[in-house]
Amino acid sequence: MNERTKPAGPTQPTVYIVDDDASVRDSTAMFLELNGLRTQVFASAEDFLVVAAQELVGCLLLDQRMQGLSGLDLQQELTRRRIGLPVIIMTAHGDVASTRQALKAGALDFLEKPVEHDVLLDVVTAALAEADGRLRREREQKDRQARVNRLTDREREVMLLLAQGLHNRDIAEKLDISPRTVEVYKARMMEKLQTRSLADVIRLVLAEKP
Repeated sequence: MNERTKPAGPTQPTVYIVDDDASVRDSTAMFLELNGLRTQVFASAEDFLVVAAQELVGCLLLDQRMQGLSGLDLQQELTRRRIGLPVIIMTAHGDVASTRQALKAGALDFLEKPVEHDVLLDVVTAALAEADGRLRREREQKDRQARVNRLTDREREVMLLLAQGLHNRDIAEKLDISPRTVEVYKARMMEKLQTRSLADVIRLVLAEKP
């Protein structure tokens, strides 16, 4: 494993290039690096799977046809492992069927070789922006879930009933407690959720729904 194939740190956005053609992967890496992007190259899908992990940040620039596992095989394995790197498929053998398969498997884009440099840079830049957005959403979801997990069962009940539009008296009747007790649970719930208004609570509950 050379310097380019060593796994990057989890917070370093990287373009992972998987191609069994050495000249293509090296020239692609050199072009992207000259444009300020970090890259790592791999000669096969199997090599990439050695370092593949959910913590990787960036995007995957992937050859369609390779010896051993194909690009589609790698996409499917990454899906199985729940590794959500945006995938760009590159191939010299593009056709409607393979394009449909790649996109159905979750590929962000599909490029035919030889790829024009400006097109490649635009697509990779878009993929990295998509990766950044996914990472931000994942962090926000984990933060919301951590705050919700601080609630007691009764505080969670009050939260859900408030989000349904029920008033304190309605909640008190439903839970067989006093309106004053509802206010206490509501105050504790909002403090733990770090919310300032009922609208914030509703937005948080809606964001947690699948």
